Formats: sequence, structure tokens, C-alpha cells
Amino acid sequence: MLFQWDLGRDSPDKVEELFWSNTRPLPDEPLHDAANSLFRGTVEAVEEIDRLIRRSAEHWRLERMAAVDRNLLRLGTYELLYHPETPPPAIINEALEIARKFSGEESVPFING
Repeated sequence: MLFQWDLGRDSPDKVEELFWSNTRPLPDEPLHDAANSLFRGTVEAVEEIDRLIRRSAEHWRLERMAAVDRNLLRLGTYELLYHPETPPPAIINEALEIARKFSGEESVPFING
């Protein structure tokens, strides 16, 4: 959802509707609600999150990062800031696993940094 939102900047409602209309099988309600909550929370805090990423990303402009990487950093930063109940190593590990699956080979060390 973040990737789609980032590229199109449609409303979160529209992004969620399109995402879930193309997802089969649909997840159970708790997973569906958790995904929507993470997506909306990240979008709502994106200005603050992007400021933090810009400050930490040496020699990289946010706009030049691969869209998958940029959104993994956004999601991970959101979770680190707003979901203290989730252990930071779990957040980082999930971001790295998604990068391994959906991004380039240089993405894992980049995101890990």
C-alpha cells in the first residue's frame, strides 16, 4: 500500500480499496486491520519520518532511493517510533526480509545501515 501511495499519492482510502480489491485470498480481520493501521500511520507521519530518514541517509536523497527501499525505511521508522511494543530487531528483520524478496541485491545492506 505504501508503494502504491508513494507513486500515485492517491488518498489512503482509495489506496486501501484498490489494494484489497486485488488481494486474494483476503487475510483474516486482525491482519487486515493491522496492515491498514501501519499504512495509515506511516502516511500520517510521513513528513516527520522523511525528515529523520533524510538526516540519517548520508549521500542519498530520499527521492533518488528505490521506491521499495524508501517505503521500507518509512514503515520501519514508523514502527520504531510509534509501536514500542514491537521489538526493534523484529522490525529491522522484517524490513530486511521484504527487501530481499522485493528489491535489489544492494538494498539489504542499504536498509540495514
